Amino acid sequence: MSVTTVLSDDTEPKAVPARRSAVLGGGARLALGLLLPLVLALGWEVAVAAGLASGRLLPPPSRVTAALWTLAASGELWTHVEATLIRVGLGFAFGAGAGILAGALTATLPTLRWLVDPSLQALRAVPSLAWVPLFILWFGILETPKVALIAVGVFFPVYIGVAGAIASVDRKLVEVGRIFRLSKVALARRILLPAVLPATLTALRTGLGLGFLFVVAAELMGASEGLGYLLLDGQQFSKPDQILAAIISFAVVGKAADAGLVALTSPLVRWQDTARETL
Repeated sequence: MSVTTVLSDDTEPKAVPARRSAVLGGGARLALGLLLPLVLALGWEVAVAAGLASGRLLPPPSRVTAALWTLAASGELWTHVEATLIRVGLGFAFGAGAGILAGALTATLPTLRWLVDPSLQALRAVPSLAWVPLFILWFGILETPKVALIAVGVFFPVYIGVAGAIASVDRKLVEVGRIFRLSKVALARRILLPAVLPATLTALRTGLGLGFLFVVAAELMGASEGLGYLLLDGQQFSKPDQILAAIISFAVVGKAADAGLVALTSPLVRWQDTARETL
């Protein structure tokens, strides 16, 4: 068995396994992740069935599952999911692209940073709903203001993440590149890009999560389809089972989108040798 020698607190060398053998596989991790929500759902179902709770405002999982099945069987659920995904996808593309560009420029050009960053930091503090009246006035009530609102929500975490990642690059790495007389393009490709890529991908995941947060506010702007509209419809007609069905759909779709982003970007950081799976 391969071993790695480490020093204990009393400086005596000890042999420890290089990698723990108890690391769970993908299927086991998925089952473990589903354990908590399944236990909570089963507990609430039993509580309602035993008469310990009425289940009127918080329906049991059986009623929520029935509502989900009805929406899925009629095709209505897929229409709402598709509309939400299109809005989030477009908003994420525009917001993330602008955030990466603005973060890279302000982090590498000091004059531009002093000129632009204070204004962006001030705008970052503006609540999302404060943009709604202005976007409706500018773009009307069709799809453009919805996508614009989502793009605003995605932009700021990506901008902060990229700018912070570039600013935190170890100066010694840049000096080594200059010692080897790397051109600016080679310096960016071989040193800066690998150094900032992990933090940038984390910022993209954060931006995607905020995109799903902002799409709810966006779909309150006169939308006739989307999961946010499904939430509003359930609230207006006092259908808590539909509200919970929409919330669960948001959770599943958001998790699937995040997993897709991780799967697409993980090859870019495959070179990392982290301790995540061994702790």
